Amino acid sequence: MNSRFDLTDNRALITGGTKGIGLAIAEEFLAFGAQVTIVARNAAEVQKQVEDWQGKGLKAFGLAADMSSVAGRKEAIDFAVGKMGAIDSLINNVGTNNRKSTLEYTLDEYQALLATNLTSVFEMCRLAHPHLVKGGKGSIVNIGSIAGITAVPTGSIYGMTKAAIAQLTKNLAVEWAKDRIRVNCIAPGFIRTPLTKDLLANQSFVERAQAQIPLGRVGESFEIGGLAAFLCMPSGGYITGETVVVDGGFTTKGI
Repeated sequence: MNSRFDLTDNRALITGGTKGIGLAIAEEFLAFGAQVTIVARNAAEVQKQVEDWQGKGLKAFGLAADMSSVAGRKEAIDFAVGKMGAIDSLINNVGTNNRKSTLEYTLDEYQALLATNLTSVFEMCRLAHPHLVKGGKGSIVNIGSIAGITAVPTGSIYGMTKAAIAQLTKNLAVEWAKDRIRVNCIAPGFIRTPLTKDLLANQSFVERAQAQIPLGRVGESFEIGGLAAFLCMPSGGYITGETVVVDGGFTTKGI
């Protein structure tokens, strides 16, 4: 029974793995016995985190690379396969936001957000495909957002990219089911991370948001990490094509 809730021998590649949700996901995978390769832009942060894990006897590896670039994505796949021998789970977590009203964005900002949030996911899925096929138990978890489900006050481009990720998840789940690759998406609500630090520092905003959240609080990164791990376990083996919303009931409540 316990083997159904286990990730021993699972080899996971996690983008944006040094902070927030990505870090929480990596730590959950490691706790359940997986090998983990994290990728992030900051080399010092990657090295520090990997050394910490390795010092605890965990099978962790790390690479500094930019997922918005063609070279960075290829390097990430090659590095992960070189270190772990294969990829069984791909967690597309890397993403960023630029909170502005729609009319304030420049074309360069628009293209940069698409490259980081959406193109990286599309291309990482395609690059990882042959490796996920080989193991026969491939699982992709894409990190979306409630911003891709409901309107948000600022950051329309961010919302666009997250909505597109949810649709890509559906398409790949059906298209790649024959390859025994499952594809799911997690759409977090208001989660305490470095990306939301400034937003959640606004007490007035937090009070308004929490008034709309049935559970009455902001979420924590580990509450996303645990779900991501489950979706890659044998116990999650019949789940594919889903976007699982983790928002304390925010999008369900309505008016």
